[in-house]
Parts: sequence; C-alpha cells; structure tokens
Amino acid sequence: MGVKFGRAYGDIIKDFSDALGQIDDLYTCFEMTEEGWQELEPAERTECIRTLADDLFYGLGTEEVLAVGSGTVSHDAERHVLKVHMLPDITAIVYLV
Repeated sequence: MGVKFGRAYGDIIKDFSDALGQIDDLYTCFEMTEEGWQELEPAERTECIRTLADDLFYGLGTEEVLAVGSGTVSHDAERHVLKVHMLPDITAIVYLV
C-alpha cells in the first residue's frame, strides 16, 4: 500500500529524523549500547538516524505501528501524518502533505 505523501521526501525524512532523535534509547535499534552510540561522531549518529527514518517510512507502508527503542512510530493515513511516540506521550508529528 505505501505511505502517501505530498511534501518533498527529503523534507519529510529530515523532520522524521529530527523526531526520531528525541527517543532516548534509539540506539537499541542498532543493537548498540548507550556508550557505543555516544562514541559515534555526531555526523555518524545523524546518518544512522536518517537511514532508520528511511527504513521506518517504508515499513509504515505495511505495518500500522513500529517499535523504536522504548517508543513507537505510526502512520495516520486519515490525517496524513507520522506520529512519533515516546510512551506514553506523542513527542512529534511529521506532516506528509
């Protein structure tokens, strides 16, 4: 089915990456420890998060909710947004149109 969007893909992924970066234990998606994550250069962390954002974007085309560390991401097709949850609160909304 896929996630439908009207904004530039690069802009969506940038916003999605910024939102994902707010999840405290995001590094667990990469099977890393917090110490290992902190040892990466900022540019390396940014690239890892951007790659994860790409993967999650396409994954949300088939899965309703995906786990990311202790948070989740979901696609609300009716409202044309991606929601990044840091349980129990929504931490960010990424607009697709």
